[in-house]
Amino acid sequence: MNTTVMKDRSQERQKRMLADYFKRLAVSRENGWKNVYTFVPGNLTELILSFDLLPVLPEINALQSGMRKKSGAFIQEAEKAGHSEDVCAYVKSDLGMLRGGNIGPTGEPLPSPDLLLLSYTGCFTFMKWFEILREETGAPTLMLHVPFQGEGRVTREMRDYVIRQLKTEVIPALEKLSGKAYDESRLAEMLARSRAMEDDLVHVLESAKRKPSPIDGYFAAVYYIGPIFSAFRGTEDAQHYYRELREEVDARIAQGIGPMTPDGPMPPEKFRLVVEGPPAWTHFNELWRMFHAEGAVIVASTYTKVGGVYDDGFRHDPSDPLGTLADYCLGCYTNRSMQDRVNMIARYVKDYDADGFMINSVKSCNSFSAGQLLILREVERLTGRPGGFFESDLVDPRYFSAANIKNRVESYLQMLDQRRTGGASA
Repeated sequence: MNTTVMKDRSQERQKRMLADYFKRLAVSRENGWKNVYTFVPGNLTELILSFDLLPVLPEINALQSGMRKKSGAFIQEAEKAGHSEDVCAYVKSDLGMLRGGNIGPTGEPLPSPDLLLLSYTGCFTFMKWFEILREETGAPTLMLHVPFQGEGRVTREMRDYVIRQLKTEVIPALEKLSGKAYDESRLAEMLARSRAMEDDLVHVLESAKRKPSPIDGYFAAVYYIGPIFSAFRGTEDAQHYYRELREEVDARIAQGIGPMTPDGPMPPEKFRLVVEGPPAWTHFNELWRMFHAEGAVIVASTYTKVGGVYDDGFRHDPSDPLGTLADYCLGCYTNRSMQDRVNMIARYVKDYDADGFMINSVKSCNSFSAGQLLILREVERLTGRPGGFFESDLVDPRYFSAANIKNRVESYLQMLDQRRTGGASA
């Protein structure tokens, strides 16, 4: 019973945080509050908040619209305006929403951007997305160019290059927009809170190494990463959220119980899997149900690292504010090479003692989907564990075939079960 109380407390806090956030955006114009549109990977949330500016994340708006079954109509509206079916569904959902009056996923209006801040981390689509928003809204665009980790490492020159841009381009633009001077001590305070949050999040995610796992490291974990990957990193509310979340997961560990699902407690853990790729937001619970109904718990995932790979040891460092922001941008999952991604998945399979791994190939997301068949074969080679593959999309409901995906998932799990039985009899 105590676990339920703690679980409800953290969930209610996150719901309130999100509701308050959209309400603030809705009344921002009448209150004179300025905003900065930006993206999840490599976002500079603490820096933006230190100027009392409101971060707006188009990806979050799109996925929230998908979960609320609104994205399909937005996408069709964007395609009527001439955007191709092959364009990222996030982009089309956002543009369709904008053309419909920029009414956000909660039904409240979103403000037009005062500044488009692109901290580029591996996704070329982001640049085109903001070019279109600049044309549609007339907002100024600022790009923080982040070198790609093509060779799997960050050099001193790369780091210095990002820091220099923060000093000479990003901070002056935020000072001009906000009318406030850069306050490094305030930024450091926020980074210290971020560091504590990151410790708690890693503790929660790595709890899935236990048997049974007390969490689902993919479907449930996308809720866990919400505040830290979006508009709340560095805030007191988010710090309290992660402390509460850690306490409730520790209580589950003490009781030896597994994850909760939208349908209640998960059946006894039968399969342990790693998943690569984003979820299908338009059918999120339905997809989750396909796994948990079979006793398959996701113990680790790459998508839950898209806004920060904290389990590699990175933490925001308040003693070096701009340097640590540069490190964060350079280290994002989408800014890493194909070999790094292969190595990460292989490490998760081994460290979390997974029976196998599955890839969700998202039709309209080239950042994730390009090269995934190669990733599958390489991870199989490195781990000796079989991989599975299914296809869907981020927020375009037309590309979610429940029957096909269910067949893929069930067939894959049956294969794992047969291999296990065969190994036992041998």
